[in-house]
Amino acid sequence: MKTKYCACICYLIFGFTCNICAQTGNWREYIMQLTEEEQVDPDAIDNMYEELLYLENNPMNLNEVSQEQLERLPILSADEVTSIIQFIKRNRPLMTIYELRNVPYLKFNTVQLILPFFYVGEPEKDRIGEPDIKKTKNIIKYGRHEIQLRFDKTPTPRAGYGEFTDSILERYPNREYQGENFYTSLRYSLKYNDKIEAGFTAEKDAGEPFLKPSYPKGYDHYGVHFILRDVGKLSTLALGDYRLSFGQGLVLNNDFSGSKSWGIDNITKRTLSPKRHFSTAESNFFRGGAAVFDFGRFSLTAFYSNKSIDTNISDEGYITSFKVDGLHRTKSEIEKKKNSSEQVTGANLNFRRNRFQAGISGLYHNYSRIFNPAKRDYNAYYLRGSENFNASIDYSYQLPGFIFAGETAIAKNGAVATINSAQYRPATDMSFTLLYRYFPITYNALHAQAFSEGSRIQNENGLFIGAVFKPFKRFMVNTYMDFVRFPWKKYGVDGPSKALDFYLRGTYTLSQQSFLEARCKFKMKEKNLDHPEHENKSVLPYTTNKLRIRYNREFDNGWELRSTADFAQYSARYQPDENGIMISQNIGYRGERQLKGDAYLAWFNTETYNSRLYSYERNILSTFYMPFFYGKGIRLALSAKYEITSHLTFSVKAGYTNYFNRDVIGSGTEQINGNSRTDIFTYLRWKF
Repeated sequence: MKTKYCACICYLIFGFTCNICAQTGNWREYIMQLTEEEQVDPDAIDNMYEELLYLENNPMNLNEVSQEQLERLPILSADEVTSIIQFIKRNRPLMTIYELRNVPYLKFNTVQLILPFFYVGEPEKDRIGEPDIKKTKNIIKYGRHEIQLRFDKTPTPRAGYGEFTDSILERYPNREYQGENFYTSLRYSLKYNDKIEAGFTAEKDAGEPFLKPSYPKGYDHYGVHFILRDVGKLSTLALGDYRLSFGQGLVLNNDFSGSKSWGIDNITKRTLSPKRHFSTAESNFFRGGAAVFDFGRFSLTAFYSNKSIDTNISDEGYITSFKVDGLHRTKSEIEKKKNSSEQVTGANLNFRRNRFQAGISGLYHNYSRIFNPAKRDYNAYYLRGSENFNASIDYSYQLPGFIFAGETAIAKNGAVATINSAQYRPATDMSFTLLYRYFPITYNALHAQAFSEGSRIQNENGLFIGAVFKPFKRFMVNTYMDFVRFPWKKYGVDGPSKALDFYLRGTYTLSQQSFLEARCKFKMKEKNLDHPEHENKSVLPYTTNKLRIRYNREFDNGWELRSTADFAQYSARYQPDENGIMISQNIGYRGERQLKGDAYLAWFNTETYNSRLYSYERNILSTFYMPFFYGKGIRLALSAKYEITSHLTFSVKAGYTNYFNRDVIGSGTEQINGNSRTDIFTYLRWKF
C-alpha cells in the first residue's frame, strides 16, 4: 500500500507545480530527456537524433516549407503542423523565424525547440540563378557535404580481449573476441537543396574484426542511401537504406516511436514519406527501394526490401529468434551474421482533404527460412511459418481544438487489432488525450510499432488518459495514467495479468534562465514470484517508484548548472523493498568561445538491479550514451567540443565509473576484473 501512497503524495505535492519539457530551447536536451524513459528503444532515439541533426544542418526556408517537410519534425504534433502551415499561408512572406511565436496552438517552448530547423529566405520562384538539378557538377558544387568520423575505446581490459591457449579456445571458442578493442564509424552525407540526399555509413563495433586478412571487408557494417524529391508526380524516391511509417503503426513503423510521456501531447502518428536510414543501427530498417507518387489529394507509396538478417537457428534449420544487436565479435556471433534473408513489399494509398486524412495499407513479408520459435505457453500464438500479410485502414480528422485518429488492422489469420485516440486542445498550454488499443493475442505484425506497453503489438488491451495544462503562470502539468490488461500469458508470467502506469512531470519556472523540475513515475505490473504459502511461483504484483528533482540554471556568459536527485524503489509482494538513490551535478559551458564542454559527477547507491538508476549526461555530438548503475559508486564524465574552424569540429569525452562494493564488473566476455571502468569517445565532423 505504501507505494500507492507514494504515488498519491507525489501527485499532491507536484500536481499543481509542474511541465512537459524543460524550459530550454535546446532540442538535444529535449531528446536526451526522452532517453531517460527506459521504454524508449535506443535505436529509435538514435534515428530521431540523426534526423534532427540533419535538419538542423540543413534548415528549411519558412517561406516555402511544405506540410510534408514539417511532418519530418517529430517534435511537432499534427495540429501544430497544421497551425504553422495555415499561419504561413496567411502571413507570407515572413520576415523572421521568431514570427513562429505568433502561431496559434504552438507553445513558446516548442518554438524554442524548432527554431534551429528554419531560416527565412526568398521564395523559390523569386530566386535568380538557381542551379540546375540536371547537371551533376552543380550537385557536387552547390551541395552541402559532411563527413563524420568516430572512434571510441575502453582502455579497461575486458575478458573477451584476453590471451587464451589453443586448448581453451578449442573447447570454448566464444571466449575470445575476433577483433580489436575499439569502435569506429565513418559517414558521409550530401544534400542538394531539398531535392537530393545521399550518403553512406560504415561501422565496426568493439570486438569486431577490422581490416584483418581473414576479414577483408574492413568495416563490419555498410549502408548506402539516396533520396530524390519533387520530380513531377514523383514526390519521393528512396533507394538503398530507408525507413517508413504507415498510419498509426499497426502494420508498419520502423521510424521513431517515443515513450508514453512523449505521446501525451503528440500522440497522433501519420503516414510519412520514406526517410533515409543514416544511423549505425543494423536492424529495423529496409534495404531496397520506395517511391511516393502525388496525385493531388491522393498519394501512393509503394516499396520493396530485400535484406540479409541475423537470426538464431535451431538444429532443424528453423529461425527461433531474430538477432538485432548487430554485434559480430565472437565466432558464434559471426556465424549468425546474415544467415537468413527477408523480403518485404507493401503499399499505402493516402487521401487528404483539408483536415481529413484516410489511408489503406498493405504489407507482405517472407523469410528464406521457416520462423518457428521454441514452443512455450507464452508464445503459443506467435507467428510461425515463412510469410505473413497485414492490411489496415487508418484515419485522422482535425476540428478546431480536436484531433481524432485511429487505425484498424487485420493479419493473415484473420485477427483484428485496433487503436483509436482523441485529443482536445482548448488552448495553447492545455490538452487532454484519450487512447484505447485492442491487440488480441492472435494478431501478428512483425513490422508494427504502435503505442503500447509491451514490445509486441499483441496480447494487450489498454486505456491511456493524459493531460497537459497550465493552472497558473509559471506552472504546467504533464501527467498520464495507463490501464493495461494482458489477457494471455507473457514471458515470466504464467497467466493473465494487468498493469497500471502513472506519470507526472512538472517544472516551476523561476526565471527565463532557471527552473525547478520534478518527475514522479509509478508502475505496477505482475509476474511470477515466490509465494510463502505455495510451492510453485504465483502471479503477483510488483511496483516501481521513481522520483526526480532537478534544478537548472543558465547564465548570460554561457555557463550552466544542473543539479539532480534521483530516487528509486522496487517493491514485490512478500519480498523486502529495494531502494536506490543518485545525486548528480553537471557544469557546462555553451558560450561564444570555440571550446565548449561539460563536467558531470554523480554518486549512486542502489541495492539491486531492480532499483537501478540512469545517468543523465551529455555525450559527444551525434552519439547517445545513457548508462545505468546499481551498487555503490561514483560516475565522472568530462566532455569537450572544439570548433577548429567554422567547418571542422572535434569532440571528445571521457567517462569513469568506480564501484565501492564490487571487485568484478559485468560478466562473460565483457567481464572486468576490477572495480572501475573508463571509456573514451572521440568524434570529428567536417562540413564543406
